[in-house]
Amino acid sequence: MGIRMEKEYWESIRKQKPKVFIFGEKVENVIDHPLIKGSASGAALTFRYADDPKYQDLFTIHSPLLNERVNRYVSIHNTIEDLMDKVKLIRFVAQKTGECAQRCMGWDALNALYSVTYETDQKYGTPYHERFRKFLTWVQKNDIMVHGTMTDPRGDRSLKPAQQKDPDLYLRIVEKRKDGIVVRGAKAHQGGILNHEEFIAMPSVSLRPEDKDYAVSFALPVDTEGITYVFGRHSMDDRLLEGTQFDMGNVHFGRYAMWVFFDDVFVPWERVFLCGETEFASLIVERFAGLHRQNYGACSAGGMDVLIGATALIAEYNGIANASHVRDKILEMCALNETMYQGSLACSSQGEMTPSGVCVMNKLLAYVTKYNVTRFPYEIARLAQDICGGIIGTMPSEKDFRHPEVGKKLQKYLKGVDHVPTEFRMRIIRLIERMTCGRTLLVCMHGAGSPFANKMMIGRYTDMEEKKNLAKEIAGIE
Repeated sequence: MGIRMEKEYWESIRKQKPKVFIFGEKVENVIDHPLIKGSASGAALTFRYADDPKYQDLFTIHSPLLNERVNRYVSIHNTIEDLMDKVKLIRFVAQKTGECAQRCMGWDALNALYSVTYETDQKYGTPYHERFRKFLTWVQKNDIMVHGTMTDPRGDRSLKPAQQKDPDLYLRIVEKRKDGIVVRGAKAHQGGILNHEEFIAMPSVSLRPEDKDYAVSFALPVDTEGITYVFGRHSMDDRLLEGTQFDMGNVHFGRYAMWVFFDDVFVPWERVFLCGETEFASLIVERFAGLHRQNYGACSAGGMDVLIGATALIAEYNGIANASHVRDKILEMCALNETMYQGSLACSSQGEMTPSGVCVMNKLLAYVTKYNVTRFPYEIARLAQDICGGIIGTMPSEKDFRHPEVGKKLQKYLKGVDHVPTEFRMRIIRLIERMTCGRTLLVCMHGAGSPFANKMMIGRYTDMEEKKNLAKEIAGIE
């Protein structure tokens, strides 16, 4: 059965030797670095639960390719039920981590490429789909963790890739050889990529015929020669380097993003899934982005479940849990949260079949889901900060709390209700700070598309003429 144990995952990624720079220093032991390990620990949960009989129905699924059960994170969605189970799984993992397992990007890339390579082959007679099926079979058989890599630096946003003064601002083909291609460029904001063993690169924008060098998709190992990773700094990252506990807020899990640079990297033909067919670049973007937006109502809801729980706890620790206005605010947080999750379920339930047999979400409802995620978590966070109080921005450090002299004063004066230890109150405050002041909200805003990008797509898929005709009919207008 193509399902690995958690220890096998850790052994595999520790063997990798990617070229990584963090804070100006080259890092050798990457996966155990304090800025990386918390995120990898979240990824490891996807193997732990898949190996647990209690959760196997949620974390594993039968694969027609292998005729056996595989980890759901490497599966192809063949039915509406698969789409529904996907968002249930994503919310569950977000609840357990308070962050992101960062494995759904690869999951979405597998489904997008499976469907688009099929349609490309149907038009051009290319060998992409058969190549991809072989790659997917290997991924499923070995439970490989695959990353979906899309976002280009983009340079001047008013110009298409081939119009850029620097042609490398979008990942591109610089040479075609008998045995493969050579690519150059970069990918930006790649969340958790070093937790993975492989990645699938994809175009990030629609392309014109003159942009054919940028119409490229391929898969490579994360530690391929010629690829360099640079850590993307985020708020509170210095706390992870201090070796403290509750100042981190989330003491077990985290997230990070990398900038990825390709310096004339070789890709063998058997790993190339698009090479110059510009009209299919936009279909890859549409499929991947739609599937990824489908996720956000679920993963954001799972994270906000943790924040709502922390807010309810701090209300108890502060002695205000029974105040009517506090109860009302927490109920508002819950309503907003379930509305996000409803969006993920709705776009899944209205899914549609592609020619390859991959079932994809309803596009319009997926974009509405992600648009709501760019707004609702901010209101949930505002209410959490309101209930938590001003101490969220002024609380002393854990080192002061442990100090032999001032620590006793902090124990005395930072206490809330008498029966709750001061340290418990401080830990929950730090968790609320982490979830409302750090990267969590930024990902809600820009991950899988900014508000305007989603609103633009909502306009594209909304049939306004149909709505006008409905109004005319009801009003009696011929």
